Amino acid sequence: MPMQVCSGALLQCTFGMAPSALTVIPINRVLSTAPAANIMDHIPMLNIMPFGMCMCPANPAVAAATTAAMGVLTPMPCIPVTPAPWVPGSPAILIANQPALDNTSQLMCTWGGMIAITQPGQMQHEIP
Repeated sequence: MPMQVCSGALLQCTFGMAPSALTVIPINRVLSTAPAANIMDHIPMLNIMPFGMCMCPANPAVAAATTAAMGVLTPMPCIPVTPAPWVPGSPAILIANQPALDNTSQLMCTWGGMIAITQPGQMQHEIP
């Protein structure tokens, strides 16, 4: 079952070497213990922090370092480039007039990585 995502959710990029955390600025947002996210929370270095080192050959920094290393893949520091919103989001729930972000949504980095939500930042507890 999809769960709504909030600030502090753990993210992983397919080409990143470390996890990262989602940051949601609490402007026009639903507040519980942490601000809830919507699909527009995709801004690099504001919402999406680096994933350690990048291993994607399409990243110009990685390509240049790999060329300098005679073709040996050489990871370089990750600088996310995420110009488009998360997809698909949850259109049935709006936060600041945008679909809410749920844990099944994904975000594409320009360099080719797919960013997924590995932990939504909040847990749903069922009462027996």
